[in-house]
Amino acid sequence: MTPTRAERRARTEQRILEAARASFAEKGFERTTIRAVATAAGVDPALVMQHFGSKQGLFERAVHVEPEDAGRLVDDLLGSLGVKLGELPQSSLATMRSMLTHPEASASARATFSRQIEQISAAIEGRDARLKAALITLILLGVTIGHQLLDLDELRDVPAEEVARLLRPALHALT
Repeated sequence: MTPTRAERRARTEQRILEAARASFAEKGFERTTIRAVATAAGVDPALVMQHFGSKQGLFERAVHVEPEDAGRLVDDLLGSLGVKLGELPQSSLATMRSMLTHPEASASARATFSRQIEQISAAIEGRDARLKAALITLILLGVTIGHQLLDLDELRDVPAEEVARLLRPALHALT
């Protein structure tokens, strides 16, 4: 059976996102280019722009996790960890630096985390789903802050895969 246009479009978008995640994780935001992502995904750069609008839009979708079920939740979240421990856009770093002292940055961060908590809690069953989702979100935020802003020695040179390996049991315990 021939895939529909919508199915082909979804597959293309998935290939682009996979290529973007790999590039952002390996090279960081500044050194990742739309052209390199397009080449890795086997598409024209204009198609990347058509799907995501901008490099910032591509980054936001690449780090966005929308798990289909609790079984994939932890793997999906930890899959985005490589990007979060890589070089982040200056706008993301500025928000993280300012979210505790500037009301506007705080409101923006709160809205972003609320959306993440909502998405994660949808994949978790039980009466404590939102609390568990909040804890998961804040664990990952703490790791990101420790690496990106505090430059902790213990996180600086550790590969994202190693951090993910150690976090996996804790995150599974919350799902």
